[in-house]
Amino acid sequence: MGALPLEIASPDDRALVAVAPLSVSAIILDPATAASPAFAAEWDALTARVGDPNPFYERWALMPSLELSDRASEVEIVAVRSCGDLIGLLPLARSTSNYGHPLPHVRSWLHANLFCAVPPIATGFEGEFWIGALSWLDSEARGVLFAHFPALPADSTCLAALRRVTHAQHRPAAIVHRGERALLASRLSPEAYFEQSLSGKKRKELRRQHTRLAELGALRFERREDAVGVAGWADAFLALEAAGWKGRAGSALASTPATAAFFRRALAGAAEAGRLERLTLSLDGRPIAMLANFITPPGAYSFKTAFDEDYARFSPGVLLQRENLALLARDGIEWADSCAAADHPMIERIWREKREIVHVSVAIGGKIRRALGAAILRAETGTAAREI
Repeated sequence: MGALPLEIASPDDRALVAVAPLSVSAIILDPATAASPAFAAEWDALTARVGDPNPFYERWALMPSLELSDRASEVEIVAVRSCGDLIGLLPLARSTSNYGHPLPHVRSWLHANLFCAVPPIATGFEGEFWIGALSWLDSEARGVLFAHFPALPADSTCLAALRRVTHAQHRPAAIVHRGERALLASRLSPEAYFEQSLSGKKRKELRRQHTRLAELGALRFERREDAVGVAGWADAFLALEAAGWKGRAGSALASTPATAAFFRRALAGAAEAGRLERLTLSLDGRPIAMLANFITPPGAYSFKTAFDEDYARFSPGVLLQRENLALLARDGIEWADSCAAADHPMIERIWREKREIVHVSVAIGGKIRRALGAAILRAETGTAAREI
């Protein structure tokens, strides 16, 4: 594809000015593509240039997700290039329904253990990326009525660029869902933040619980960032989580071979990439609370946590989260995403900030298809499109 036509809202808006021709291609993932050293190197280099960090779309997390999914053959990765250089990737899957309604569309690919869908885009090329990606979607609509981009942080440069591009192109688009989850973002020290978050009575109770727990045996906290022992640590985490309510509900990672394998491989890949932080609270050498963070400067993602319910009266999960506040003092980290459901009863007792997460739908295709997309957005939101 040659240079793409642009509709420029302002000559000063660099995100909408074509500084180089764009070429767009869709890559259907197969074993050969996944194993390509050249593509892997490009992907890793792109990751180092992004403005909105998202570990779940880094190669070490996304590739195991796809390879272990029974729908991997349906996923396309749209690769946008400028002057031959990779400036962004967008994993997409087609669907015949949208939140229970029979509406064929294409959407960013996610599963239950991927908590963010902001695509990796090179800093400064966000506008060019969306121009290229939307142009490809226009030409490859193939029967779908619109594109859906879930799980985008409301304050991301990615969303801001999508807003500018859709407005400049007079392309119907709307936020169709908003939600919040706990965020850790403060200039306070870990100690000061802890004191501000919890009442004096609650802090006293946690100190008492720590003391009583330590009376039962050798209580030890460990924080590691290396790759030594990651496989054993992952196995211990899977067993700990499966022994609790998630195991009984069938929602633990170990409940299916695919999710267990994804967890093991993602942690191993994150450790190899220098992205993994492991926290463990153990009693007499046995883990009773465990937590995995993905470190993606300038942010971090608190990926998974588990605790031994036999010790619930001592709040081992909260004691471990007390240690996790060290993220506030870590060089290069400005915020941490909890990856937790809204109103999570444990994490929101400590992490006081909120991160707004939005789902966006955008009309694609020619004039008639875009009109149909706009009608769907009006019906879904109750307002005119172009609300992003």
